Amino acid sequence: MKLLITGGHGFIGSAVVRRLVNEKRAQVVDVDKLTYAANPYAVREVADDPAYRHYRIDIVDRAALDALFEAERPDAVMHLAAESHVDRSIDSPAEFMQTNIIGTYTLLEASLAYWRKLTAVRAERFRFHHVSTDEVFGSLTAEGFFDESTPYRPNSPYSASKAASDHLVRAWHHTFGLPVVVTNCSNNYGPYQFPEKLIPLMIINGLLELPLPVYGKGANIRDWLYVDDHANALLTVLTTGRIGEVYTIGGGNEMTNIAVVERICDLLDQVVPGERSRRELISFVDDRPGHDMRYAIDASKIERELGWAPHESFDTGLRKTVAWYVAHRDWWADIRNATYDGRRLGVTSG
Repeated sequence: MKLLITGGHGFIGSAVVRRLVNEKRAQVVDVDKLTYAANPYAVREVADDPAYRHYRIDIVDRAALDALFEAERPDAVMHLAAESHVDRSIDSPAEFMQTNIIGTYTLLEASLAYWRKLTAVRAERFRFHHVSTDEVFGSLTAEGFFDESTPYRPNSPYSASKAASDHLVRAWHHTFGLPVVVTNCSNNYGPYQFPEKLIPLMIINGLLELPLPVYGKGANIRDWLYVDDHANALLTVLTTGRIGEVYTIGGGNEMTNIAVVERICDLLDQVVPGERSRRELISFVDDRPGHDMRYAIDASKIERELGWAPHESFDTGLRKTVAWYVAHRDWWADIRNATYDGRRLGVTSG
């Protein structure tokens, strides 16, 4: 199989790329325009492998996509490229509309044109896998779970742009027949995650013994999914999922943000003891505007139909994640110095 993956230098995309190439499961064509969050280091171990190629292309560039499809002739597309940080979507929503909506539309059009020209046998095998988020469903109360039938109620510019892209993919399947599968995942964590997200930011600030800013009272709840488990789920859906279906993917690890931060503090104190407990560094700051209260995923469909289940518990996954950031200080220090210094994003003026 030859897979065209968008966003292959990103956090989740690079986990898929490494698995496919290292396990000799596919040839990979990585389309990534190399934004601030792109991470060449994350694909360094496979960069020279003959089964891997990277193209620096913006997915809004239809001509470049058409030329790429013609040159590489992939068997499937996995679409991960997206602007993804909620706080940045509050500061700069236009970038999210451009990449997540217009980019997805352009990629769908290029994929459709390519698919229509395939032989019957290759067209039957072709898949367009759209990777999305549980944030499109909005916020849960204390009860219930998101599943494949949950109505969409996005509350941030980021989640609204992803909801729009989900609807585009559905429409291109039902109107034009493009063979698609869609996945909506819970919060990912693990190695190589850009330091603006909660878990890596808390680990790095903790290592530097800087304040650990927690939004509001830290009561917001997320379902945490280890990135390698997610990569495995994505490949399972791509290869065995039913055309036109949606699969929600979760780790089964609901936890308040403050509980996550406290666990990170305790792990850091064990691994890299400081002069005082990292819990003393926790500070509560103004909440994120429109902050969803709770996310939780019912992943029974993918478990029942496709046999996927997460391998890591939150404790084992978090321990691996903390150990990785401790061992890769040079990686995140370079980002801290050159790209993102840990400052608060997404603060509105009124």
